[in-house]
Amino acid sequence: MRTLCHINEIPDPGSKGFKSAEQSLFAVRLRGEIYLYRNSCPHLGIELNWQENQFLDYDDSLIQCSTHGALFIIENGHCVAGPCMGKELEAVPFQIDNGMITLCD
Repeated sequence: MRTLCHINEIPDPGSKGFKSAEQSLFAVRLRGEIYLYRNSCPHLGIELNWQENQFLDYDDSLIQCSTHGALFIIENGHCVAGPCMGKELEAVPFQIDNGMITLCD
């Protein structure tokens, strides 16, 4: 298992990216809940963020792809606007133990 960070390191609402040699992920915190996705747009497979830890739209209500502006529902990764409409971000299984976000094996 790989620990990513403590939940308090992510603003609420807000997002944080994680990169390793194996994968690029990001977490979103909204109303105390954490959502974890692979950092890959279903349209072109490119990373979503335009700046470090910036994965949300201007009012922190949707995940936004910086390249084509696709918008995704935070809670389920479903695309509601843009070139990948109807597709979904890939959710990544995780657990929270003593406030630490840890990837599941």
